[in-house]
Amino acid sequence: MNTRVDARTQVEVSRGSIESFEADAIVVNLFRGVKAPGGATGAVDQALGGQISDVIAGGGFRGKLGETVVLYSRGEVAAPRVIVVGLGPADEFGLEEVRRASAAATKAARGAGARHVATIVHGAGIGGLDVVEASQAVVEGALLSTYSFRRYKTDGNEDGDAGSKRSVRKVSVVERSDDSLAAVARGAETGEATAAGVMLTRDLGNEPANTATPTFLAAQASEIAERYGMRLEVWDRERIIEEGMGAFASVAAGAVEPPRFIVLEHAPDGLEEARPYVLVGKGITFDTGGISLKQSLHMGDMKFDMCGAAAVLGAMESVGRLGLQQRVFGLVAATENMPDGSATRPGDIVRAMNGTTIEVLNTDAEGRLVLADALSYAQRLEPAAVVDLATLTGAIVVALGRKAAGLFSNDDALARQLEGAGRAAGEKLWRMPLWDDYADMIKSDTADIKNTSDTRPAAAGSVFAAKFLERFVDYPWAHLDIAGVAWKASGVPYVSKGATGFGVRLLLQWLREQERGGSQGG
Repeated sequence: MNTRVDARTQVEVSRGSIESFEADAIVVNLFRGVKAPGGATGAVDQALGGQISDVIAGGGFRGKLGETVVLYSRGEVAAPRVIVVGLGPADEFGLEEVRRASAAATKAARGAGARHVATIVHGAGIGGLDVVEASQAVVEGALLSTYSFRRYKTDGNEDGDAGSKRSVRKVSVVERSDDSLAAVARGAETGEATAAGVMLTRDLGNEPANTATPTFLAAQASEIAERYGMRLEVWDRERIIEEGMGAFASVAAGAVEPPRFIVLEHAPDGLEEARPYVLVGKGITFDTGGISLKQSLHMGDMKFDMCGAAAVLGAMESVGRLGLQQRVFGLVAATENMPDGSATRPGDIVRAMNGTTIEVLNTDAEGRLVLADALSYAQRLEPAAVVDLATLTGAIVVALGRKAAGLFSNDDALARQLEGAGRAAGEKLWRMPLWDDYADMIKSDTADIKNTSDTRPAAAGSVFAAKFLERFVDYPWAHLDIAGVAWKASGVPYVSKGATGFGVRLLLQWLREQERGGSQGG
């Protein structure tokens, strides 16, 4: 399965002026309230005989973020179509606004029939943004807005609802200045690599559970390893049991599909012994709830219960593309959670890899069980820091809705790093409490801990899950509960229906910041 950005959209960086650039459509911009266009937009306006100014004067364009207008050049510039996109108020402008504007413009260009879109770097001039970061955001927004999942449509068209004749095949980032060209190219390369990881994550999440099995995820990891020279280890059910992963094995006990524990390592030359950064993903490829069976309504959405694992694999794809100079592990605990005669029963007690005994009161609280063993394994790696991602609790959706993921951490510095990376990447995190006051919640009368509350209504469900996971870590660690943001449309122009790919961009931003800071020893 090829990553969609490879198959569908080419990115190039070109030296030149946007008004002279040959493409199906060119993209320029305006801040809200601007009456007289300047810079590249002013040059295009002048070439068009004041068409942009006329639209502004007539009230047809106000510069609201994501607002677009399509003008036809009639040969007055090299491209037949000109897309003007609004950047919103100048005092509220940042990288997220660049992504959204770029996505909106690309969608407008596609709607107008453009297959080759050329754009300036929004924000790199009067916007005052760093050129590299702005170029990255432009490419991310443009590419991610083109995504659709149509693999199973019988018309054979994977190019979007509008049809292959209206899909964007090429994005050119046009820079006038020789001095800035290298910086624009660096940003575009990062943006393309990031988008590739996000699209892979979306693809994996959108695949039906009869395709995206644990074996399928292991095959995707194998392809990533082969592409980028990473080391891969895949454990089968027998090895999982032999290694003492009793919590993980208990979730897989009722599944005919065999479980897989995936260990993917990126270790550049000279960093093979460095303390690694470890990404851990919950990979429940379908969650029926097990014996504690879910209601049938919307159970089909439980194919998305592996979106944490998908984000880890997507992040490793991006890490490999960029050749990141950090040692990074991606760990995925993948299984179905199914009810049958051999399935774990409510009330059973299992032993995790670190020796902790767990009373399983609810087999539908299974994600924390597979993560417990994955986090225990991470201890072997002597990590600099560990971040896990999981569609773990409905409680986090109640708390935060679908606008932010919950962040739990035992390390204030790591939490601040991730919050900052989320802001820069446009993937919001909100830190939740992990106080010792909550420790009594997870105590069991018959085992060391229990996997869920035995009282109803249960309180602080997402905190309970995080406190449970905390029992299996002895290193700087953060848990991202992404249940509210991993799937469903969000109204953001570069986020499509279905799997969102949440987590890849913030993880890559965080890892790149660690690379720049030279913080291998943590």
